[in-house]
Amino acid sequence: MGLSFELSPEQEAIRQTCREFADQVVAPQAEESDRLSRFPYPVVAQMGELGLFGLPYPESVGGAGADYISYLLALEEISRADAAVGITLEAGVSLGIAPIYNYGTEEQKTSLLPDLCAGRSLWAFGLTEPEAGSDAGGTRTKAIKAGDEWLIDGSKCFITNAGTDISAGVTITAVTGESDGRKQISAILVERGTPGYTQAPPYHKLGWHASDTRELSFSGCRVPQGNLLGREGGGFGQFLKVLESGRVAIAALSVGVAQACLDACLGYSKQRRQFGRTLSRFQATQLKLADMETQIELSRLMVWRAGALIEEGRPAGKFAAIAKLHASETATWCANQAVQIHGGAGFMEDLPVARFYRDVKINEIGEGTSEVQRLVIASHLLGFGGSVSRMLDPNPES
Repeated sequence: MGLSFELSPEQEAIRQTCREFADQVVAPQAEESDRLSRFPYPVVAQMGELGLFGLPYPESVGGAGADYISYLLALEEISRADAAVGITLEAGVSLGIAPIYNYGTEEQKTSLLPDLCAGRSLWAFGLTEPEAGSDAGGTRTKAIKAGDEWLIDGSKCFITNAGTDISAGVTITAVTGESDGRKQISAILVERGTPGYTQAPPYHKLGWHASDTRELSFSGCRVPQGNLLGREGGGFGQFLKVLESGRVAIAALSVGVAQACLDACLGYSKQRRQFGRTLSRFQATQLKLADMETQIELSRLMVWRAGALIEEGRPAGKFAAIAKLHASETATWCANQAVQIHGGAGFMEDLPVARFYRDVKINEIGEGTSEVQRLVIASHLLGFGGSVSRMLDPNPES
């Protein structure tokens, strides 16, 4: 029996619904939201009504009960219209809901997931710190037990969905002790409004202007010990697993932006005339378009391959890294080609390719840089089981 690359009727229906929503609702507001750095509350609310935030989660927790591939299809279509809306969805689903759904207690799930899956509220994911980016194990935020509470001190940076009017809280990593000379890192839920927890003003970013991104601070912040997510000391492993599926989601987002670049070039090249003919009649343009299509299709297949492994509950670390690496670098390359094909017009903010160009670079950085993805892939090839830290151990056993 051969492999099938066809979507199921249900998956195709979700894809078509998201495509229509992206074209009719997301795309028309993208330029203005980007220009004003305005979080698109109406669009997010409508995504919630469509069930997109709960797409890959079961109905028992308030989700839509679809599969993981359907979620990736939705991300691609939404991001094709506006990557800032795409990352809002991705961060809400892959980084906000996933830790709670995978590791939370029944009480935590019952309390938080219905509103999160419905898009009525957003939850953030706090891993990165000023001194702990690619080296996520370098976490300095600390949480110590004080009676029946955790006392948290530290900061997180580049956090998405933490400061909007519908943001409900954040899951953070914090050092909660040591074991065999190594930091014991745990995951802890911190609700918005908790004394000692503050959100800085939004960053002034190169792209993703309509996405909420900011620094978080914790000073004498107290939360109940029951806010521990999963087992004490298990936070680092939990977050690495969450990032595995998150990388595939970023890859899907990247495919969406790359497709938007190609779509824009196809339309423009058939209209723009030079030397008495349209750009589409020049072989140089045709070669660029063909290369863009080839790389996009390869990236899309890698996304589906990694997504299928996640859906089946199988190890996906290597393929998640491959998908994220190839798709994000493809999107950046396609955006560069799109500006080149558009010429001077592509450098103007009047056309969306300028926004694509600004938005796309972060895909090679967020949720693991391209360099880290290459290290993850190499670690699988060399038998380190996907552990970058083992590869970089200054005192290796072998």
